[in-house]
Amino acid sequence: MPQQYFIYLMTNPNNTVIYTGVTNDLIRRVYEHKNKLIEGFTKKYNVVKLVYYEIFDDPTSAISREKQIKGGSRKKKVDLINSMNEQWQDLYDEICL
Repeated sequence: MPQQYFIYLMTNPNNTVIYTGVTNDLIRRVYEHKNKLIEGFTKKYNVVKLVYYEIFDDPTSAISREKQIKGGSRKKKVDLINSMNEQWQDLYDEICL
């Protein structure tokens, strides 16, 4: 199977913080965030819910999309999340299937 790359948005339990990241292993990376295995922003602000993701076939496209999302307003990020996940449910179990 060809390598896949992901951009993802995560939030805290109150949906007040939005974090945007990129990875080549979405399940592992979300697990690290949920279990606070990585020091930094997501650990400090309790970012534990996967609420949005996109899949790419090459790292350049994924990184470009991540930068585009990070450069956008909070409203644009909220609208993006709502387009896929209106209830802001944690999508982690869905990707683990």
